[in-house]
Amino acid sequence: MKTETISRELMLIDGEWTEAVSKEFFQIESPAKRGSVIAEVPKANAADVDIAVNVANKAFKSWKRVPARERGKLLWKISDAIEEQFEDLARTIATETGNALYTQAKGEVKGAADVIRYFGGVAGELKGETMPVDNNLFAYTQREPYGVVGGIIPWNSPFQLAALKIAPAIAAGNTIVLKAAEDAPLAVLKLAKICSEYLPAGVVNILTGFGEECGLPLAKHPLVKKLTFTGSTQTGRIIMHEAADRIIPISLELGGKSPQIVYPDADSNKVIKNVISAMRFARQGQSCSAGSRLYLHKSIYDSFLGKLIGNLKLLKVGDPLDENNDIGCIINEKQFNKVCNYIEEGINHKDTELLLGGLPPKDGPLSEGYYLEPTVFASPHDDLRIAKEEIFGPVLIVIPWEDEKEVIEMANRSDYGLAAYIWTNDTTRAMRTANQLESGWVQINRGAGMLTGHSYGGFKQSGMGREYSLESMIDSFTQTKSIMVDFDE
Repeated sequence: MKTETISRELMLIDGEWTEAVSKEFFQIESPAKRGSVIAEVPKANAADVDIAVNVANKAFKSWKRVPARERGKLLWKISDAIEEQFEDLARTIATETGNALYTQAKGEVKGAADVIRYFGGVAGELKGETMPVDNNLFAYTQREPYGVVGGIIPWNSPFQLAALKIAPAIAAGNTIVLKAAEDAPLAVLKLAKICSEYLPAGVVNILTGFGEECGLPLAKHPLVKKLTFTGSTQTGRIIMHEAADRIIPISLELGGKSPQIVYPDADSNKVIKNVISAMRFARQGQSCSAGSRLYLHKSIYDSFLGKLIGNLKLLKVGDPLDENNDIGCIINEKQFNKVCNYIEEGINHKDTELLLGGLPPKDGPLSEGYYLEPTVFASPHDDLRIAKEEIFGPVLIVIPWEDEKEVIEMANRSDYGLAAYIWTNDTTRAMRTANQLESGWVQINRGAGMLTGHSYGGFKQSGMGREYSLESMIDSFTQTKSIMVDFDE
């Protein structure tokens, strides 16, 4: 790999910037240009995890005593600082993830600032309850933090997901040790720098390293009292086993294979644009909530599909730092090859038809990075791998339907249950369908992302627990203590 002029970054432990105990570093590659290294970061292992967790445990003793509203005010300052560094943070995200600057990276920075400001604002709502019993007995509850939270995040939206772990955890009075994704740690380290300027040492600690060497020891550490993980379902199972061994609470936001159901009255350009948004094509399909199964009613099948393909052809794929581009590139070679294998399987399958896109170009500018064009397959049924497994790439499969009961059964015939999308002008029909879908987040006539303040999470193998809301902070990052006082003389 070419290594001209690369930066060497450090981790945040106990308010200090530090190398790994081993003194080892690993390289971060730009997905936009194969073989181009943009930075080196410490290769943390179990020794670093132990130091960070012990530091966080020590800091917890004083941090939990800081009044909740004062903790909230510090989060507001962090949010303001993020907005002041908006452009630099967005360019860092685009550079390391391959997510397009204009359509994705800038929105991610804004979303992270909003999340942190929100939890700063609701920090004072961590209230208990009083319970009527009798005149000689006073009973009440209070919400208390767990202690050290171990957080692990993926690479597809690293900055916002880091904010989503850090903000509610520390607003509730916990401290946190967060492992950044090994493919995209740079923006998270910049968030760590901002946090270190406003928070006491040890409250937020950020490690860089690989899953087995750093993430697993974090999940296993005896002083970690709560685990929060976002990533693949396969890794989520491993993390869940570690939590079960120590009987500690866990929240998991895992994979998805989300359905989109289009009714006959939804053949419009507005719906087309929202279907494209729901598929997360602008993020190369690298989203757990991507609506990658499109169930299209037969009566509008040809008309809708023609408009969909026409709109997708207008999207520009290219350098993520060029604001004229709508779509960037896949995060790394491993994921790129995985998606290409699914596309090749779809091309060769007897029951699929390739309508758009396909395998990557072998020459030209797009061949220099991990670029894929929006890819659309059609199939008469959904009983094939590309319709059942999470591809995590810009691959949409379109399946025709006629009977409402059958399409709902098809939509629910999945191990996943994160998101679902319904497209119709009939409110009664839409709500009837929403009530029957086995998904934690259902949108009707909307294909955009999550709104801060609304609970978000999945059913089935898409995870457990909720994020983004006050309720999620209370449920995920505090525990209830019940206290009774006897006044009987």
